[in-house]
Amino acid sequence: MNNRKFVLILSAISGLLSFVLLFFVLNMMKQKESQNIEETNAVSQISATEAASNMLIRLAVIEVYPEYLQEYLEAASTVGGESVAKEPGVVCIFPMQMKNEPNQIRIIEIYRNQEAYQSHLQTEHFLTYKNGTLHMVKSLDLQEMRPLHPEAMPLIFKKFFAE
Repeated sequence: MNNRKFVLILSAISGLLSFVLLFFVLNMMKQKESQNIEETNAVSQISATEAASNMLIRLAVIEVYPEYLQEYLEAASTVGGESVAKEPGVVCIFPMQMKNEPNQIRIIEIYRNQEAYQSHLQTEHFLTYKNGTLHMVKSLDLQEMRPLHPEAMPLIFKKFFAE
């Protein structure tokens, strides 16, 4: 075999080996990226579970005097939105009215932790709501709750992890 053919064959083999090596390196990088994503997801899941276990969740069961109902509904919807917008530790304040008993109000409250709840109680908007609605409320029962599936919380409340 002459030198020219030998050089061409050697060049082709070298190119093929370079291609195989590049393919191997890219494949290794892809596997490493997949592993990093899996590890990140596992850490996020642990963080979500730990965070959910620190949350303060309560259901406020409220009965409002009929003559103050409209005024109370306005106050409740205002303080909920303002709290979520202004306080990073307030994940959710969601007031609802029972359709078949309009004077019955339920408010789902979710705070990052006990400290966030205590901080919320000191805010001007909450104190305005509380002091302005005391005479409107016939009964109030604050029921402490616990999530049955805390791992789902990040999917429901993305704000909880937005830091």
